Amino acid sequence: MLNTTFDSIWRDISPFAVGFDRTFNTLELLASSRTKETNYPPYNIRKISEDQYAIELAVAGFEDKDIDIELVEETLTIKGNRPKEASDGLLHQGLAARDFVKKFVLSDDMEIKGAALSNGMLYIGLERIIPDEKKPRKIKLTSKSKLLG
Repeated sequence: MLNTTFDSIWRDISPFAVGFDRTFNTLELLASSRTKETNYPPYNIRKISEDQYAIELAVAGFEDKDIDIELVEETLTIKGNRPKEASDGLLHQGLAARDFVKKFVLSDDMEIKGAALSNGMLYIGLERIIPDEKKPRKIKLTSKSKLLG
């Protein structure tokens, strides 16, 4: 259903949109991954300032060695793998401590500043870096002959 919706939208606007195919591919990826994803572990996305963000995941029971964080192109993947011996001797396991994979798609101008694990929370710092050529600028007027030769 989602692919049909994106295909329809893309077909309708493609004659007027130049260079947006990557944007639509990303939206399609997000929509299709949403149907496969679980809510574990719970997470927040926090806006700290105009250009700074944080992803916060509740990963109680996981240690540094159990967590793998990787960025490939614009996809941030966070994996948690608990050793099997962590559940040895449990008579009842009421705390969720299962393996997980969580993926986030970042925009081109987002940069990962680092990650920290504290009190069962994993924090990933992000910053939007806007290159000078993308920042607003004033265009000075000139003569037509100078502009067009």
